[in-house]
Amino acid sequence: MKLKNILIVVKDIEKSKQFYHDLFGLDMILDNDGNMILTEGLVLQEEKIWKKFLGKGIISKSNSCELYFEEQDIEAFIENLEKIYPEVQYVNRLMTHSWGQKIIRFYDLDGNLIEVGTPI
Repeated sequence: MKLKNILIVVKDIEKSKQFYHDLFGLDMILDNDGNMILTEGLVLQEEKIWKKFLGKGIISKSNSCELYFEEQDIEAFIENLEKIYPEVQYVNRLMTHSWGQKIIRFYDLDGNLIEVGTPI
C-alpha cells in the first residue's frame, strides 16, 4: 500500500488552485466537480462537499497538520509570496533552526498551515 494523495478543504477551489500554482508551481491534473487533483498529489476539495460528507463544520487554522515544501532560495520565495499575496498571515516569519535549516510558516487562503524550509 502507498499514500496516494493529501486532501485539503477550500472555500474557493479556483482561487486555491491559483494560489498553489503561483507559489509552488502545482498544476491541475484532474478537475472533478469540486475535487481537484494537483501535481505532487495535493487534492483540493470544496468545503460544501466536505461538510455534506461529514455533516460537520470546518475548523480553519486548526493547526493539526501542515503541508511542507522545500525551497533552496527561501528569501526569493518570501519576496514572491509577499508580492503576490501580501495579506498572507504568518505563523512565524523567516527563522533558522539550531541545525541550520531556514523555515517560514503561514496559512493558505483557507487557514491550512504551510511550512516552507530550505533542504536539510
